[in-house]
Amino acid sequence: MDYRKKFVVEPESKVDLARADPSFAGKYAGEGEARAELDARCERLAKMQYLLYADGTQSLLIVLQGMDASGKDGTVRHVFRDVDPQGVTVRAFKQPTPEEAAHDFLWRVHAAAPGRGQIAIFNRSHYEDVLVVRVHDLVPKELWSKRYARIVDFEKNLAQNDTHILKFFLHISPEEQLRRFKQRLEDPTRQWKIAESDYSERGYWNDYMRAYEAALEKTSTERAPWFIIPSDHKWFRNLAVSTIIVDTLEALHMHVPQPHVNLADIARKYHAADAKGSLG
Repeated sequence: MDYRKKFVVEPESKVDLARADPSFAGKYAGEGEARAELDARCERLAKMQYLLYADGTQSLLIVLQGMDASGKDGTVRHVFRDVDPQGVTVRAFKQPTPEEAAHDFLWRVHAAAPGRGQIAIFNRSHYEDVLVVRVHDLVPKELWSKRYARIVDFEKNLAQNDTHILKFFLHISPEEQLRRFKQRLEDPTRQWKIAESDYSERGYWNDYMRAYEAALEKTSTERAPWFIIPSDHKWFRNLAVSTIIVDTLEALHMHVPQPHVNLADIARKYHAADAKGSLG
């Protein structure tokens, strides 16, 4: 299955999240059937990340958005489990600090964009400024409604500077979210993750869906596409996300660069010295 084609939000298309099945799992009846394929994707991702790092001319930005418990943290842990941490950064965008709040909403985001050869993962992102801000009426509509165009321009600027952008909306059902909250309550090692707001925010579910639909419709572009990823099954979420990332990187046709030194001269000089018993 071409996950990229199936889950992409086409530019200027209408989004109705009620018609997107969060429990979709493709041809698989369960996690066991998909495990080998997921392992292969993660191993391939590690190799592609090495090429991206070695090539050093392009970068990759991955945006993860979704309701609480949709699996943003889990996606990072499982999909990127095999990559070299030297080539990957993860940034979680929470409530702005006083310094960040004193600047425009994209200021802190631009500073976290990936450099060439790097992968940057945003666990929540600049999209919070058209999601929670909209749902809770934190700023006037006149202000947040203009941010969609600014976001598109921002991402266009990154793309023009050789940053490839993939944005994933991790789509879960309210029933699955509640089940995951219950698991956290019952697991002493995860109880620290529970906050009262997790439950109170459920009352705004429909408002969040409308806010997400607007964001997906207004900001999915060819250079920075959104993907609606069914996420009720964690293993399928990981498989779909990893496949789309790998397919994107493979399409760059990267190669290990040629060495910048004369290997023959180095081999002749230092191997000759070692043969004489000298390390100087």
